[in-house]
Amino acid sequence: MGRAEPAPAQRTRRSGPFSVGATALAVAVGLWLVQHGFGDGTVERPPVPAAAEAPAHARVPNDATHRVDAAPLTTSAPTRIRIPAIGVNAPMSTLGTGPDRRLATPPVGDKNLVGWYRDGVAPGARGNAIAVGHADTRSGPAVFFKLGLLRVGDRIEVQRRDRRTAVFTIDAVRSYPKDAFPDDVVYGATKAAELRVITCGGRYDKHTGYAANVVVFAHLTGSRRAA
Repeated sequence: MGRAEPAPAQRTRRSGPFSVGATALAVAVGLWLVQHGFGDGTVERPPVPAAAEAPAHARVPNDATHRVDAAPLTTSAPTRIRIPAIGVNAPMSTLGTGPDRRLATPPVGDKNLVGWYRDGVAPGARGNAIAVGHADTRSGPAVFFKLGLLRVGDRIEVQRRDRRTAVFTIDAVRSYPKDAFPDDVVYGATKAAELRVITCGGRYDKHTGYAANVVVFAHLTGSRRAA
């Protein structure tokens, strides 16, 4: 994947749909995901997407001309994520940076928690929002264990603090080897409101962790307000 850029020490003001600072943090997220795995080799491994491992240069079909995008929402922090096809219904926490200037991770002890980089794009707002979570922990499967089973057209719903729920439609599910992770494809700026959901995947080695990242690409197709 290449060397990750250090995260900014302070919050960076966005000058476009996806800030330089947010991009640097997102690269750090990818580094964490490919370097860490919590299984001990005795539990079932997360499933690999049907498309298997995609080469880094593969063009993700998330900008198809037939695609219909909903108008971006205003910025509001996410509070919960639901992915009906794989039974995910999890609270979301904000993630900042630690003393090493890398993005913190959701607590390992909480299997059902998803993190969102709070200085990046909010899900539903214009740009590329990033959500990350564990595939497993030392005690077994975690929130994104089945992420690789998702299919094009499946739905992701993100409940937000403004009482709106952003509804995303999946465009692609990919598994990228850690030594060929396409940062620009996964973390690059987008004109529309999009979402990347990322976890560990691929072959597991107790010494080096997971060999790949599973990445779900989705775009905003609607929203609704709580009654």
